[in-house]
Amino acid sequence: MIKMNTNKTIIVTGGAGFIGSELIRYLIENTKYKVVNIDKLTYSGNLESLISIESNSNYIFEQIDICDENKLKKVFAEHKPDIVMHLAAESHVDRSISQSRDFIVTNVLGTHTLLEAVRMHKNVTFLQVSTDEVYGSIPLGEKNVEWERIQLPSNPYSAGKSGQESLAIAYFKTYKIPLAIINCTNMVGEAQNQEKYIPKAINKILHDE
Repeated sequence: MIKMNTNKTIIVTGGAGFIGSELIRYLIENTKYKVVNIDKLTYSGNLESLISIESNSNYIFEQIDICDENKLKKVFAEHKPDIVMHLAAESHVDRSISQSRDFIVTNVLGTHTLLEAVRMHKNVTFLQVSTDEVYGSIPLGEKNVEWERIQLPSNPYSAGKSGQESLAIAYFKTYKIPLAIINCTNMVGEAQNQEKYIPKAINKILHDE
């Protein structure tokens, strides 16, 4: 395991979520970054996942909505981030079909608000944590690679994530903000919300459903 020695500041959006909390614990336990966790704390946010590091002097929690432009500006002005890792998103496909507006507002408008804050602070590297859903449906037996183009989305969730990527790329090309994008596939692990497929399946098995 590589030990990174730095006094830089990282903002992690959605840091109380399943993947975000794991990332923050790793950063605090294995680096010297100051980590600022921005999370709205909706149904999928769980600060109990961060109890082990919440008293660490390098960890700061800010409960705000990434769509709130004024509060976001204050956080950036106070903490002066060097890196923004953008994980905050509505992410459950089934929920996106019944509550699509929440997905478009958070995933697209929230990302735009965040990119505007990044644009106003020079030399901030932006990491967009995206999904393989942006590649659309593929025939059985075939696979995607990260450098392929975004395809037509299959549901409101993938449409929102495609919008996130498109905005991030546009800001990279127009405003020259340093950018990286990663396209994660489905994940499973400790503290994952029970509406996700594998935790849901396990829970039903345990209850003989």
